[in-house]
Amino acid sequence: MIVCVAVVGHQNNPLYIQSFTEEDDALKLHHIVHCSLDVVDERVNNPKKSGPTLNETFLGLLYPTENYKVYGYLTNTKVKFILVTTDLDVRDADVRNFFRRFHAAYVDAVSNPFHVPGKKITSKTFAERVSTIVKSFGLSSAG
Repeated sequence: MIVCVAVVGHQNNPLYIQSFTEEDDALKLHHIVHCSLDVVDERVNNPKKSGPTLNETFLGLLYPTENYKVYGYLTNTKVKFILVTTDLDVRDADVRNFFRRFHAAYVDAVSNPFHVPGKKITSKTFAERVSTIVKSFGLSSAG
């Protein structure tokens, strides 16, 4: 189950963070997202030490915690997508598909002429699309 998704700007400023749990966990999930930015920077700045090449946008599993797994995705404009899940047996194909759909929703949201680049994403349509994508996560592989 996905518990948090985030969009972080190229200067590590949060553009969108949505948690899908109780309010008690929201602060902890924001902290996990913030900590994952160090791992993203390390992988981007030291490509020889980690698996993905510079052309690969999917960063894979950033790090596991006791209760969560954190995945990352980096766009061509250095905007980072972070996914926090409680599932311990997530397939990379499902996560890649999630990020592909999430990226498409993000592109649609920032293509809005009323959106100011670099500012928080406040679009209700984007939030609804994200909720739909999160609810459908992993269902394609269940059948």
